[in-house]
Amino acid sequence: MRYEELTGRVQTLARLPDRQSAERAVRATLETLAERIPDGLSDHMAAQLPSEAADPMRRVVASHEASPEQRAHRRDHGERFDLTGFAGRIAWRARTSEEEAIREASAIFEVLDSAVSPELMEKLYHALPGDIRELLPEARALEERRHREER
Repeated sequence: MRYEELTGRVQTLARLPDRQSAERAVRATLETLAERIPDGLSDHMAAQLPSEAADPMRRVVASHEASPEQRAHRRDHGERFDLTGFAGRIAWRARTSEEEAIREASAIFEVLDSAVSPELMEKLYHALPGDIRELLPEARALEERRHREER
């Protein structure tokens, strides 16, 4: 998927006014995601994205250069924060509200679902805590299915 297509789809799904808003949302969400997930998973995701979208993730991973023990920990574990922290970081970076940040992140995850391999989305699903995971398309579908079955 080309970067223009990725940001165009984000703009449409998140109902953003212009391409610059979509680019800002993509950058803020992917930087925050890279902080939350293991560096190895960030690297794999970045490898499947257009370079303009991958760069924010790669910058976060590169900033984790520290002692060998810290690098090993970051490679296997992401920074721990919940949906509130996730939304707050995105909102701060994108200069928007937390409610808008969640809507935009959900749209970005929707686009990522078609931009990266299903196996990678599965790994992402398992790397995130339940409250952030609910923003992923697969998680929303499972939740809706469970809700219908309960009726």
